[in-house]
Amino acid sequence: MEKYIENHSENKRMKKVVFGIIVVIVGALLMASNFGYLPYHLRNIFFSWQMLLIAFGLVNLVSSESKTTGLILISVGSFFLLPDLFDFSFNFIRLFWPLLLIVVGLSLILNKSYHGCWRRQRKDKVSEAGVIDEFNVFSGSKRRFANEVFKGGEISNVFGGSELDLTQAILGDGETVLNIQYVFGGGTLIVPADWNVRIEVVSIFGGFSDERRIIKQSTDSSKVLVLKGNCVFGGGEIKSYS
Repeated sequence: MEKYIENHSENKRMKKVVFGIIVVIVGALLMASNFGYLPYHLRNIFFSWQMLLIAFGLVNLVSSESKTTGLILISVGSFFLLPDLFDFSFNFIRLFWPLLLIVVGLSLILNKSYHGCWRRQRKDKVSEAGVIDEFNVFSGSKRRFANEVFKGGEISNVFGGSELDLTQAILGDGETVLNIQYVFGGGTLIVPADWNVRIEVVSIFGGFSDERRIIKQSTDSSKVLVLKGNCVFGGGEIKSYS
């Protein structure tokens, strides 16, 4: 657990550094644009939603916890940016879904470990230490903690979804961090109504919200579940049983 916290802190510092560099570059480009030194066609490229995806992909790429998310964001952003860089004689965007289906089909053929379903998971089960580490691609999953201390972890859903039930779990002391990475996917987190939950998720064309109808006052305000990560073209929600 200590190693997980140390790696998480290091990844967080690296993300801040890369994000800071990107902010400086954006500021420099904006200044060049305001003074007329940046051509109009380049301004439309640098200040576009495709470049935004690439930027967030670079931020995630430096973290060992979200490299796959970063690669997907960079790939999607670069794909939709290509028509602005090159003059194709055909509708290039129409290749997106066919290429995506081809990639999925090849993955189904090459992966024989899950009866024809493409499902990559890394330590896809709840560990004895109370840390979850789950990775779903083109698949879904359901997990439940029962009568044990939940210490956070990582959930990544790419073109897939998940449900994590913590209604019978015990929240660890202090801040418990659960890092989520949803790309063209989403997830549901079910927690007790009296848990303190703080959402620090960055959303791009998506969102993450607390949908609990009733939130009770916590008996221990020092215990907080902190949700961090990214929702890109996807979303998630927090629920509790009535």
